[in-house]
Amino acid sequence: MTASTRRPIVITMGDPSGVGPEVTVKALAALDPAERRDFAVVGDSAVLARAMAASGLDLPLTAPGGDGIGVIDVPVAGLPDRFGVLSPRCGEAVFQYISTAVDWARDGRAAGIVTAPINKEALNAAGHHYDGHTGLLAHLTGQRASWMLLASERLNVIHVSTHVSLQTAIERARPERVLETIRTGNRHLKRMGLAAPRIAVAGINPHCGENGLFGTEDSEFLAPAVAAARAEGIDVSGPISADTVFHRAYNGAFDLVVAQYHDQGHIPIKLVAFDTAVNVSLGLPIDRSSVDHGTAFDIAGTGRANHVNMLSALSYARTLAASRRETSPA
Repeated sequence: MTASTRRPIVITMGDPSGVGPEVTVKALAALDPAERRDFAVVGDSAVLARAMAASGLDLPLTAPGGDGIGVIDVPVAGLPDRFGVLSPRCGEAVFQYISTAVDWARDGRAAGIVTAPINKEALNAAGHHYDGHTGLLAHLTGQRASWMLLASERLNVIHVSTHVSLQTAIERARPERVLETIRTGNRHLKRMGLAAPRIAVAGINPHCGENGLFGTEDSEFLAPAVAAARAEGIDVSGPISADTVFHRAYNGAFDLVVAQYHDQGHIPIKLVAFDTAVNVSLGLPIDRSSVDHGTAFDIAGTGRANHVNMLSALSYARTLAASRRETSPA
């Protein structure tokens, strides 16, 4: 069968010791051959073969666009010969896989990136000091800032800050950053087909501070950002108390919630869409979607890892690639 001529979406296989290789091969095996040819895995062929054996799969590893699972092989010496091992060599491999994928996306060889989970401790132990994918991708693409959006069928959340302490998150929730987060989320949802996204901004203090009784950040920093966004024509409300806004959004009142910090946004998403939510990086010159789970060293290599989340990430990546083609100049 003829190889696909379309630019592939590249999948970084994640930490070689985690469940990333397993969920990647399982998800690709679940696609029909025509869909599978739209993807290529950046990683290590030997690790992928081991993951297939653990999963009871038997697909050939080929060049991108061929039958089987397309692989862009990035060999890194010294990888563990088994799963479930925290290793600096795996952290180095992760860095090399992501760097290669970014190069492919930036020079036009790839239509976007899907990332399998990495271990932040291993990445930092290898000397690459980033808070995870979001910070690393911003660095590799030369961006000062980027945003994490968690997307699911009934609830979408974009974060003002992510992998920082709660104290630092409060310090970052300033009008300029909140306003740019609103703008970024609005642009993304329009790209995904919503003509007039309805956005809610979650408050940072209990009950949005109760007029200063529990803090002034909501009125001092969040409210001005909301007012500025509304002046630009964005349909945004808030700040709204975080103990009700996610429930309202889940039930259809809003298309997107702006969360002020990591756990404020992650907890509701993982409660309602633990296996299907997709992590999307916004504000980058390339498209990136990802699973929203970790490396799960405790079950890596057992064949028990659930690949449903990876299927969701692959589907979202295809939608992003299609929307980019539709909006690109002829």
